[in-house]
Amino acid sequence: MTYVPHTQVERDEMLDTVGVNTLEALFGGLPGEYLFPALDLPSGISELELEREMRELSALNVALDTRPSFLGAGTYRHFVPAIVNTVLQRGEFYTAYTPYQPELSQGMLQATYEYQSMICGLLGMEVSTASHYDGATALAEAVLMALDIAPGRRRKVLCPASVHPQYRAVVRTYLQGTDAILTGDNPSIGMDELVDALDEGVAALVVQTPNFFGGVELLERFADATQRVGALLITVVDPVSLGLFASPGELGADIVVADGQGLGIAQNFGGPHLGILATRRKHVRRLPGRLVGETTDCNGQRGYVLTLGTREQHIRRARATSNICTNAALSALAAAVYLATLGEVGLKRVAQLCYHKAHYAADQLTAIPGVVINPSSQGQPFFKEFVAVLPKPVREVNHVLLERHGIVGGYDLARAYPSHEGHMLIAVTETCTREDIDRLAAGIRSTLQ
Repeated sequence: MTYVPHTQVERDEMLDTVGVNTLEALFGGLPGEYLFPALDLPSGISELELEREMRELSALNVALDTRPSFLGAGTYRHFVPAIVNTVLQRGEFYTAYTPYQPELSQGMLQATYEYQSMICGLLGMEVSTASHYDGATALAEAVLMALDIAPGRRRKVLCPASVHPQYRAVVRTYLQGTDAILTGDNPSIGMDELVDALDEGVAALVVQTPNFFGGVELLERFADATQRVGALLITVVDPVSLGLFASPGELGADIVVADGQGLGIAQNFGGPHLGILATRRKHVRRLPGRLVGETTDCNGQRGYVLTLGTREQHIRRARATSNICTNAALSALAAAVYLATLGEVGLKRVAQLCYHKAHYAADQLTAIPGVVINPSSQGQPFFKEFVAVLPKPVREVNHVLLERHGIVGGYDLARAYPSHEGHMLIAVTETCTREDIDRLAAGIRSTLQ
């Protein structure tokens, strides 16, 4: 490894510190068969043959563009206007890096500023970060932020089972090694019991709306309850839903996070996504990541700069609010182009289509004998997703839907909630037609007969 910039003297010093004489001795504890294993690689082939083989392998994938899909659970098939990728593929955006030099980065800085402005307007908040990796990391950063804001010894964070299970797992990872207590995620604990559990030791309550099962929560009551005990309300939202519902800022949320994948970002085998985080102005100094602001230069001309950078790359690690290394700048740009293209009216239309098509799908499945819709939240409004309880295991139903009907079915909730065997989480977006929904209903009906 001649490219490693260590001198022989430095290597000898490190080996001496470890207590061995040679580099080989450093790995002496490993079984010999694992040091230089036989890889048994196939013989080399030509580029033409390699391309043919790769195309044959890719053909084994199920392309969602060619068939109906009702799989959501955190990543969704939404229509992406062509202008989004046209802008993203411009060289000055596609190759842009962290804009440390504003005189060379005005385009990306302005785009980020516009993104922040639109996110604040959408969420009803006063300040937004310049984006995070995804919704899960944005929530984890928001929890750390709330613990930092909380006065005294408030170390408890209430995060119910209705929050995306992968989000909760990431938060749990972030809190390892701290004295914070993450609680409330027992599926048997209802939201009313969670409100009753609020006390002087709680730093924050996390509420997802629409929740992981698609149910719309009434944020006002949670905002009132957290304010009474001096805790913060962290809200996880689907940004598309805000084309139809009131913003979480209007309803009393203190910190709002979201996954922006639905805002002009393709599913791409699960990534990259976009982490959205916004809050009240009074908490701006506690924000993780960085902010882009508008200013004027020495000639009085408008310009854009990094006005606040509290991550460890910018300031001393002990004072940093986050150790995130970069952000999802290109994904944030995609969201900005998407929101600017659709506008308020367009986003409202997308949200309406998601809402009404999901309810149409629920009505069609309700007519199938043995199928129950949203059994634990009947009467609760839902958006884009709902739970269908089937008399057969979901994995069996999904297999038949794909093989016989060419349909990608919903998410098997038993994968995250063992007690939910037979529960299918079905996502319906604006890309699903009436014919697609009718095919799904017909496919499930025939599978259950």
